Order: sequence, then structure tokens, then C-alpha cells
Amino acid sequence: MAQFLKNSRKHWPQHDDDMSSGHYAAIDLGTNSCRLVIATPTPTSFRVVETFSKITRLGEGIINDNELSRDAIRRTVTALKVCRGVINEYAPIINSRFVATAACRRAKNCQEFVDLVKKEAGINLEVISSKEESRLAVVGCVPLLNRNIKRMLVFDIGGGSTEISLARITDTGKTFIEGFVSLPYGVVTISEAFPKQDMTHLAYNTIVERTQDILKDFDEKYGIYEGIKNQEIQVIGTSGTVTVLGAVHLGLPRYNRSAVDGISISGPDVMKVITKIKNMGDAGRRKHPCIGPSKSDLTISGCAIIESLMTYWPISEITVADRGIREGILLDMMHHERQQKHNFRKHGRRLYRRGKKYAAKKSGSN
Repeated sequence: MAQFLKNSRKHWPQHDDDMSSGHYAAIDLGTNSCRLVIATPTPTSFRVVETFSKITRLGEGIINDNELSRDAIRRTVTALKVCRGVINEYAPIINSRFVATAACRRAKNCQEFVDLVKKEAGINLEVISSKEESRLAVVGCVPLLNRNIKRMLVFDIGGGSTEISLARITDTGKTFIEGFVSLPYGVVTISEAFPKQDMTHLAYNTIVERTQDILKDFDEKYGIYEGIKNQEIQVIGTSGTVTVLGAVHLGLPRYNRSAVDGISISGPDVMKVITKIKNMGDAGRRKHPCIGPSKSDLTISGCAIIESLMTYWPISEITVADRGIREGILLDMMHHERQQKHNFRKHGRRLYRRGKKYAAKKSGSN
């Protein structure tokens, strides 16, 4: 069933008095990274005033016993304490939402972790479903959609799962998800399942084949192959691997979000970059300024997932998104705030008019 999203492609109000003062905060706690963004609304979107990102590998070792390890919890709580300090610096915070995804969904000791985070960092974590994770990623990527295209396929490669969503834009500007599929693995769980420094061809091809097997029903149900072939569906990728592809494609001496976010890479060029990254080997990826030691194994795992999509569907180009869940949270909250203001003003004007009529009627009866 189609699920309507809370935001749309329509522009926000163009008047400053329609916007809230103060800041909004969002945290996306994934299997691999902890990411914070603080922003203020603008007439058409929002302005980022502060970000924080730390690789904590919360889901490290979770494939073994479905538990968050003590070391992973310690690293993550430390990062969340930093987030709390940053958030406090930007008070007042109008609204905030702090979400956790695949690792917490999977962990048997998730509630213990959530309680510890609240106690130690003063942060209330919300463990969201894969469906909500997909929705937020789509919301965050909507601004990158070509105005002449009404459908988009958004894939979000996480640390512990991969969400692939098909969304449609209506003529009135509303966005809804037609369907989604969640792959039960991401870059961290893949790299731990195949722990050799350089993933073997067999392991790599196993991921490609397994992914394509999972995609079959999703593809057939929504006619995705034909939609992409006819250029009716824009493909948008959001993840660390996708942004690395963008940076390597551009030949950047160091990662630059403003240069990468929103660029389009042709299908053949995507495959060329994947081949280049594979041929670097583990040592080469560790030395690369846009990959480095912390992402070497994760990047090759992500490439396997991207290659499975590229070889399954006739994708002519991919739009690179250095945005996703956090941005989706911000747009959700700001849209809700704007709607509340609109409803309050509309309701207030109605009460004011009724009050005037009542006063005039009472005055006339006297």
C-alpha cells in the first residue's frame, strides 16, 4: 500500500515570519556511524549550521550473537555524549529526533543500550523500522529529483541493512512510496561475513547473486526494469560507498561534500569506478584520501551491492546523494512545524471573525 510522505516538492512559504527561529537537531545512529546535523529553516529548505560524524561500528560483531558488544557500546556512547554537547551549544532546539537503525533492531540487548544512552548522554533514541528508515531516506533525497521525472528509486546502503525504495511524485507535489525492499545486510555485516583483507571473487559474486535474487519479486511487482529502461525512474544512491564513488570519479584530492552531493554518474562510469576501486586492493584503498583505513573493507562491500543493482537493472546513470535519513528527519520536522503554524493562523482567524460577528450581534441586540 502506498504510504504518503510528510513532505512534498512544493516550496515552503516565502515569508520570513512563516519560519521558526531556533534550531532543529537530528541524529542517525547506524550500524557503522553516528551522524548529527543541526539546521535552521530557510524559505525553501534548511541551512546546516553544524554537523558531527563519527565511525563507531556499533554493529561490530553483531552477526555472531545478535548482541551489541561492550566496546561498540562504549565507543557509541562516547560519540553520543559529543553530540549532546554540540546540541546544547545550539539551544534553543525547536525540535529534535534521534533514530537508531539496523544494529539496534537486531540486537537482543538493544533496550539496555538505549537506557544507557539516555542515562549517560541524555539522548532518547528511537529505534525505527526498516520501512520508516526507507521513508526518511526518500524524504531526504526528494530535493535531488529531476522535476521532469515523477518516480525515483532510492537505495540506501547502511552498515547492517540496505533499503531500496520506489517513490512517486503526484501532480499536486505529494510524494508517496510505492514499495520498498530491505536487504538483510549492509557493508559492516558483509565485511565481517567475509573477513579477508581483500574480498575474494567468489565472495563478491555471492553478494551480487544474493542481492539480485532478493530483487526479483520487487522488480516484477512494480515494473522497475521497464521504468528505468524508459527513463521514467531516476536512480538515487545514498551511502558512504556511493559518495566515495562520486569522489573517486571526480578525482578529488580529499572528500568534498559540496562537490559530490547531487552529481550524476553515467552507468558505464559507475562500473569503471567500481573496477578501479576493486583493482586498488586493500592497501591501495587504505592509502586513497577519499577512502582510507576505516572505509577500505566497507567500500568494497558496498561496491558489490551497487554492482548487483547496475547489472540487474538497465541503469543509465546514478545521482549521488550525500544526504539521507538526517535530512529526511529535518524536512519532516520543519514541514510539521509549518503546518502547525498554518493551521493555528487559519483557526485563529476563524475564531477572530466569529468573535467580531458575535460582538456585533450582541451590540445590536442591546
